[in-house]
Amino acid sequence: MKKKSKISMPSKYILMIISLLCIIMIFISFRTNISTGSLRTVSGYIYVPVQKGINRIGTFFSDKADDLNKLRDVMKKNEKLQAQVDKLSIENSNLQQDKFELDRLRKLYKLDQKYTSYKKIGARVIGKDTGNWFSVFMIDKGSDDGIKKDMNVMAGSGLVGIIIDVGPNWAKVRSIIDDASELSAMTLETSDRCFVEGGLMDMNEKQMVKFTDLKDPDNQVSSGAEVVTSNISVKFLPGITIGYITEIKIGSNNLTKSGYITPVVDFEHLEEVLVITDLKEKGGK
Repeated sequence: MKKKSKISMPSKYILMIISLLCIIMIFISFRTNISTGSLRTVSGYIYVPVQKGINRIGTFFSDKADDLNKLRDVMKKNEKLQAQVDKLSIENSNLQQDKFELDRLRKLYKLDQKYTSYKKIGARVIGKDTGNWFSVFMIDKGSDDGIKKDMNVMAGSGLVGIIIDVGPNWAKVRSIIDDASELSAMTLETSDRCFVEGGLMDMNEKQMVKFTDLKDPDNQVSSGAEVVTSNISVKFLPGITIGYITEIKIGSNNLTKSGYITPVVDFEHLEEVLVITDLKEKGGK
């Protein structure tokens, strides 16, 4: 079957026909004396709907243009506000960091004032061994700054550890929680001596270090007692706070006690330390 051909007419011919009809209507109106009211009626049917359509289209595009301009203004204001928010966020973050650093430095100052008889130098932590704990770590002061092996290190509220290696502008610290650490200690109130042993397993499980061989003949030591470095410890200067007894158990011989101490230093977060530049004369624990 043949397809029916569609009749199409160019738009310019349609416009010419409409224009011709309008001219004919005007001519007829003059020839037949059509009243002005009738002509208005006819034009109303043709012109008014067209004018309304044009007005609606014009209003639509005008509203869209206004909305677009408003959107652009809002986007520009939003960019400015976002830039201000970013700036304020950075400033707030810097202020928080300054606050935390100030708090840490205040604690170091308080610690420095607690042990005024010892000479000290401040240092920053610049590296550590793997793991969560600062068991062995590096500081940014070395032999050029007067740092020597076996110098004691403090932070927070007490003892951190001891210098075990030194370079020109760095030093390595072994903390009291390290597996290789052991030191002589005593209870502050009764001066009963014991040994404090480091252990990362105990830190992981209990956040505490172990003490052993505590001789307490009068049974005066109880939970909460403060433990400090002993006056017979040769590497560690006397009287530096280690921590507080948390758990106690009596040995099988009923002569000694052992248990656990909660350190006064946060060994999970260390950033600044104090190195005591005074040294004991002889080696030992």
